[in-house]
Amino acid sequence: MRRFAGDHLLIATHNRGKMEEMEALLAPYGIRVTSAADHGLPEPEETGTTFVENARIKAHAAAQTTGLPALSDDSGIEIDALDGAPGVYTADWAETPQGRDFVMAMRKTHDLLEAKGAPFPRTARFCCTLVLAWPDGHDEVFPGVMDGQIVWPMRGDQGHGYDPIFQPTGHDVTFGEMDRWEKNKISHRAKAVEKLRQVLGG
Repeated sequence: MRRFAGDHLLIATHNRGKMEEMEALLAPYGIRVTSAADHGLPEPEETGTTFVENARIKAHAAAQTTGLPALSDDSGIEIDALDGAPGVYTADWAETPQGRDFVMAMRKTHDLLEAKGAPFPRTARFCCTLVLAWPDGHDEVFPGVMDGQIVWPMRGDQGHGYDPIFQPTGHDVTFGEMDRWEKNKISHRAKAVEKLRQVLGG
């Protein structure tokens, strides 16, 4: 496994919420981070059918364009009663002509579960795959998973995406009700970062 020896890491995202979470998770390592938006990079088309494929597309595109090591994240929610959907298409379910509407996407998810008569608990998991890519084409992959269940109605206004309908295993609150920095310690992204620490010296 290749170790990261630099002090500047490009986070291949335009999502401010993800960027803030990654800044906090990487702060203990003294690594300066900048985002794809900071570098004026376009968002590459995510044509993969798995989290790792999409994460690789984003990481390698950023690394090749800037000459910097780049860390990308592809994440989403898998719901067992929906055969793993929306999965890699989690953000797509929220797309509207006016932009992403996750309230609409959560209602759509609930309606599909009701239509199927899905039994309780409606088990699900948030998945995150981090890919750290170097300009020479090498990469390392770090997956993280947080198990839980889908609840209704939506609860809480913290976090982002599907957080208000996801209750992680072992907790009686949703990600949407949880302080975002508490969530940041236990989330699927935090679990992936724990593995990333193997190459950061932590």
